Amino acid sequence: MSPLSSSLLNPRLSFSLKPLFLFSQSSFAPRKFQIPRQFVSAKRKTFSALASEQSSATDNGGRSGGGGRSGALSPSPVVEEVQRIDVNPPKGTRDFPPEDMRLRTWLFNHFREVSRLFGFEEVDYPVLESEVLFIRKAGEEIRDQLYCFEDRGNRRVALRPELTPSLARLVIQKGKSLSLPLKWFAIGQCWRYERMTRGRRREHYQWNMDILGLPEVTAEAELISSIVTFFKRIGITESDVGFKVSSRKVLQEVLRCYSVPENLFGKVCIIIDKIEKIPIDEIKRELNATGLSEEAIEELLQVLSIKSLTKLEEILGGAGEAVAELKELFSLAEKFGYSEWIQFDASVVRGLAYYTGIVFEGFDRQGKLRAICGGGRYDRLLSTFGGDDVPACGFGFGDAVIVELLKEKGLLPELNLEVDNIVCALDYDLQGVAAEVATKLREKGQSVDLVLESKPLKWVFKRAARTNAQRLVLVGNTEWQKGMVGVKILSSGEQYEIKLDELE
Repeated sequence: MSPLSSSLLNPRLSFSLKPLFLFSQSSFAPRKFQIPRQFVSAKRKTFSALASEQSSATDNGGRSGGGGRSGALSPSPVVEEVQRIDVNPPKGTRDFPPEDMRLRTWLFNHFREVSRLFGFEEVDYPVLESEVLFIRKAGEEIRDQLYCFEDRGNRRVALRPELTPSLARLVIQKGKSLSLPLKWFAIGQCWRYERMTRGRRREHYQWNMDILGLPEVTAEAELISSIVTFFKRIGITESDVGFKVSSRKVLQEVLRCYSVPENLFGKVCIIIDKIEKIPIDEIKRELNATGLSEEAIEELLQVLSIKSLTKLEEILGGAGEAVAELKELFSLAEKFGYSEWIQFDASVVRGLAYYTGIVFEGFDRQGKLRAICGGGRYDRLLSTFGGDDVPACGFGFGDAVIVELLKEKGLLPELNLEVDNIVCALDYDLQGVAAEVATKLREKGQSVDLVLESKPLKWVFKRAARTNAQRLVLVGNTEWQKGMVGVKILSSGEQYEIKLDELE
């Protein structure tokens, strides 16, 4: 009797039969094995419940009510209909399959290399931080975008939306053991629950470079130079991208003229940061709600429309810190060699409350994308966390917008999988020898794709083409008896035999 026949005669046996897909010997087409409805439990039962049912079904001498032998067959397993999960990542997040991971690695390598060229050291911080680290002044947009929750220890925690507060925490923790100035960089994943647009996701990776302990404008000039260096390395020019530069001190000087309280400054900056995102009438209404007079609002908006440093100096005078620092920055830009990349724009204030001086944004000159990067000076951030203030400035540069820009400009690199060698045994008994060959090549720093199963040469050559292998190393009986292996250079078709010790 065949297994299928016996299973149909014994439903309990068919219930446990695996696999549930049987194949016809004639066609090899899969047929689904149908379990009779009366044998499928409608409700999920635990193992203890099944055991209890079987126990109650037995009587004298361990014999079941049906006269059968107790325990002759184990209880039928619980069957549930398995629903297919949503295979997409959560909304606003990304998978990184190999081709995308190669692009991410390429991008991060440029981040790291530029940071190295400028003498910065790499640091990192936890993705999960205390929520209080990111809650600063009311009205700041980032407060409403936190992924935050209470952990099992009743602590309020959040996935970091940015890296700078974590930097501040670490600097306070290290205290006087740090030698200033610090030049640190980090590449970390950040999370914000925000409305998604092109180049804006709910998770992204961010490259930060920060200089702490240096009050001079040379720090900002150095940071902008590092970003320009990065752009040049990946093929972006000053005709593609520019930097809008201003200073928070410009707003302070205007607001001081109208006796606006210092505690309103942060709120005003957050509103002004929306100037290109919402209608100007809405900007006026929000500014008025903070307590600014109509006259102050009009004067402020007039100053924010200025695109010339000379014009700003005419209005504010040349004696103030704002104008003096901006003039110095533009002078340094000439010396660094990136004066064509930067322009003054008084409307740039940045949306984070902790900025105190010069601020800047990298922008797409065609206006198709949101800000590519941004940063500025934050001399008073550490004191908001209970530390001693240290002069500081830095920038954040996300991975999403720059990829969109590279796509727009046709500058995305072609990054294929590449290996130095494919090693293949021509006989199953030589698999161990092939592993030895692969190990020796890897010890010499070469990448090896070792064929781990018996495959025809046609398959091996297809594999070599897909992985862009430089050469094929074949281990065959005839060659190995002479202590040699066969080599084929795939670009030229050259073939030769060589002793294993001489294989480089």
